[in-house]
Amino acid sequence: MSYRNVRPQQNDFQERIVHWLSARRKLLYVVIPPLLLLLWLSSGIYIVQPGEEGVVRTFGRFTEVTSPGLNYHLPTPIQNVTIVDVESIRRAEVGFRTNRQGRKDEVLDEALMLTEDENIVQVELLIQYRIGSSRDFVFNVQSPELVLVTSTEAALRSAVGQMGIDAVITEERARVQDDTRVFLSRLMEDYRSGIQVTDVRLQVADPPIEVRDAFQEVVRAKADKERLINEAEAYQNDVVPRARGERQRLIEEATAFRDREVLRATGDAERFLAVLRAYQLAPAVTRERLHIEALERVLNEVELVLLDKDTVGGQLLPFLPLTDINTAPQGGQ
Repeated sequence: MSYRNVRPQQNDFQERIVHWLSARRKLLYVVIPPLLLLLWLSSGIYIVQPGEEGVVRTFGRFTEVTSPGLNYHLPTPIQNVTIVDVESIRRAEVGFRTNRQGRKDEVLDEALMLTEDENIVQVELLIQYRIGSSRDFVFNVQSPELVLVTSTEAALRSAVGQMGIDAVITEERARVQDDTRVFLSRLMEDYRSGIQVTDVRLQVADPPIEVRDAFQEVVRAKADKERLINEAEAYQNDVVPRARGERQRLIEEATAFRDREVLRATGDAERFLAVLRAYQLAPAVTRERLHIEALERVLNEVELVLLDKDTVGGQLLPFLPLTDINTAPQGGQ
């Protein structure tokens, strides 16, 4: 088929369409406008998923908040709806940003802050929040997430500026989180932003990278100091009670010895006085009794060997000390 044959056929087809439309012009005027109107009206149908709310605006002014399910609003430009997720926990970052690869990029303009003792500290904070009021979130604040980040930075700088660098880095990290959360929540309520802060977590609280090593040395030295103090206190708590117990034991032993010696001395004195009274009544008898008692005490500690000089012609014979031989093995056993 040549080009000359195709061209007349196309012209005939176009003429047929024009003729068909001209014949049915009145019908098109009746059908098409209602169809377009129906399509325009049906564009107002929308679905709100569970955990979401729909904020409806009429010519830009708030109208209502719709609940999850199938809903309808007048088509644009009369009404518009903004779907807001009010269930999910969202996050915002101050002092750093997490890129798409999951790596952290530091934002030093936000992270570097001045402490009460005029030192610079690098602080990074993670905020978790949810939408408490979808109406306030949509209408009251422009760019609410940006307002949240700047407000968090202000609250964090306020908390850090009231503490020394040692407190921020080591001792009062939990206090920094709590003070920031309270201050930030109050700001969000004052702004009526519709944002509800659920958690504030301190990610990093360190000196700047240029002096971090030197500061870590200071921190380790302080930790060693605390450790030595604790060890000394533990040693003190161990030694002092034992010394006190030993002191008490010696005091009790000395007291017992004193009482024992006093009682013995008292008994000796009473015995001496009794002997004196007996001596005054009968000196000769008492003297003889004392002499005999003294001999008994002495002779009880002396081993005597009695020999008869008339035996064996009056000569002394050497003898074997059987007593020492008999007692020696017993003592060894």
